Amino acid sequence: MTTIHEENNKLTPQPKRRSLDFFLRWEWLLVALIIVVILVNSQLSPYFLNLRNMMRATSDYMEMGLMMLPMVFIIITGNIDLSVASTLAMCASLLGYLHIQGVNIWIAALAALLLGVLGGALNGYLIARVKLPALVVTLGTYAFYRGIAYGLLGDQAATGYPPAFTFLGQGTLGAIRFPLSAVLFIICAIIFGLVLHKFTFGRYLYAIGNSEEAVRYSGVSVARVKMIIFILSGFMSALAGVVIAARFGSTRPDVGTGLELSVITATVLGGINIFGGSGTMIGAILALLLIGLMRFGMGLVNVQGQVQSIAIGLLLIFSILLPNAARQLSRRGLQIQRGTAVSALVMLALGGFFIWFFFWSRIPVLNQ
Repeated sequence: MTTIHEENNKLTPQPKRRSLDFFLRWEWLLVALIIVVILVNSQLSPYFLNLRNMMRATSDYMEMGLMMLPMVFIIITGNIDLSVASTLAMCASLLGYLHIQGVNIWIAALAALLLGVLGGALNGYLIARVKLPALVVTLGTYAFYRGIAYGLLGDQAATGYPPAFTFLGQGTLGAIRFPLSAVLFIICAIIFGLVLHKFTFGRYLYAIGNSEEAVRYSGVSVARVKMIIFILSGFMSALAGVVIAARFGSTRPDVGTGLELSVITATVLGGINIFGGSGTMIGAILALLLIGLMRFGMGLVNVQGQVQSIAIGLLLIFSILLPNAARQLSRRGLQIQRGTAVSALVMLALGGFFIWFFFWSRIPVLNQ
């Protein structure tokens, strides 16, 4: 006869299984990929491991990181925001337009941030209150906000920003010249990470992603939560627009074109379930670092921007397939079913193509 002690042993997770789950966490795979990218690029270019070069390159993807932080919140709830790059352009263009009109640069920056909040509020209202699909709404505002950017500046560029303002995007700290924009990102990442993992609001986000109806019946205002996260997205996109204007020292209405792809890729590659309900902030930050190092390495050997976009697109496919396979392995241990095996074969094929493409794109440069 089975004793109570034996039953408890069956219910208690075994140390071996807990260890397997720990090392199958998606964050460990991202760490491994970062190490591989560093090793490969250090062999392809002697300038890759130069500390000052790496610090300078870090500022190139801080705007993407600022927009990624609220995107984590949004995707965890099972939604998406395709308008982040257009919001960045709209707000940066307003800043440039007001500067051309003689408005104080800091007042212009404040106006840009407020416009970002309004843009996010419009997205949130249509999604949360009117109950339109987030994909449809943000696809519409993706075009609408970019159109406003062109309406503000036309085909001209706003230039002549004062040094005190450009220091926000170009300034560095210490002997290693650590970018000020990276300091801003780290502060924001800590705040967003704490809210997601330590506060009740973060638990609401996960709950909405798993079962929105259950959260609504429990008395939580789902509409208010959605409004907050889309307003946050608008504000952070506007902040990224201010930072990118300061970094370039000028603003054009086409700034940030296509950046929404990289933001979504970083978020999903970080292990945030595209269907909502799971993921960590540290995973998203590791994915951001991975994409930044890849772009930096490809840039050092003069890989064209279009080729880099193809690489990021392939990475987006991986970011959807690989986390799903990792979750299946984590749930079932070493028991691999047919669906998991097929997914693994598809990923291996894509991985082989990606590696071939990665080196093929460098052959014309390396042979010079």
